[in-house]
Amino acid sequence: MIVRPKPNLLIILTALKGSIARHIALRTLLITLLACLIVVVERLHPDWFTRINAMPFTLLGLALSIFLSFRNNACYDRWWEGRKAWGQIIIEVRSFIRQSVAIDDAPTREALLRELCGFAHALNARLRGEDELAAARPWLSGAPDTHGINTSDGLLRRIGGQCARLASQGQINEWRYTLLESRLSGLSCAQATCERIKNTPLPFPYTLLLHRTSYIFCLLLPFAMAGALGWLTPIITIIVAYTFFGLDAIGDQLEDPFGRDENDLATDSMVRTLEREILDALGQRDLPPPLEPVDHVLT
Repeated sequence: MIVRPKPNLLIILTALKGSIARHIALRTLLITLLACLIVVVERLHPDWFTRINAMPFTLLGLALSIFLSFRNNACYDRWWEGRKAWGQIIIEVRSFIRQSVAIDDAPTREALLRELCGFAHALNARLRGEDELAAARPWLSGAPDTHGINTSDGLLRRIGGQCARLASQGQINEWRYTLLESRLSGLSCAQATCERIKNTPLPFPYTLLLHRTSYIFCLLLPFAMAGALGWLTPIITIIVAYTFFGLDAIGDQLEDPFGRDENDLATDSMVRTLEREILDALGQRDLPPPLEPVDHVLT
């Protein structure tokens, strides 16, 4: 996730980190070179371009910009819903920490809270297609093969089972057990939300149509402008290509907000926040430092 102060004019004109420009530089350059070639051809054979009218491109460009806006809004909704789900995870973990003070057995409470931190690490790895058991292992007290095929959900089952045993043994009352179980249910709901976003991309034909239309529009646009604008055509073309290709690329990044792209959610930072707060609740004072932006990127 890009973290910057409020941008001034210099940053707006020169910033590359997070601007998507590097991701679309090659295709934008190729479209601009094509525009230059078309201008040269128009200068040599102007009669070839006499019957080309810019009106269809005006209508197509307007429709394309509207559809790109719709797609980007849908992708941003996914990004924001993912952020709300991780916000819920932070709320539920903090609530579990506060309500777990009723557990008098300090080693048992420490094991539960550490496994809760393991859940956050495992879910973060799961959403990135990484080894979730390896991510959670430093925080686990039980055998690694007891968590099933879904490590993060298995950890919630283990924590819930331990809370149920504490209630049956009388170490916590039924009301306290109900509160702790509601926190685990909230974590399970947040996990399911993240998995739904991760496993349900936008409909492929919709995305493919916008990709194709963007390329076709940018490829044909110089033919409509070469006769009227001459060598201004490459300049206008690069601006239009940067806009359409940029919106398209931003939508691709926001569609899956849990990866490692510059504009993805800073889930590593949120997991570190939970890690620090759990260790602090357990009385440790040598806490890992909070993650800071590196070159304006917070992971």
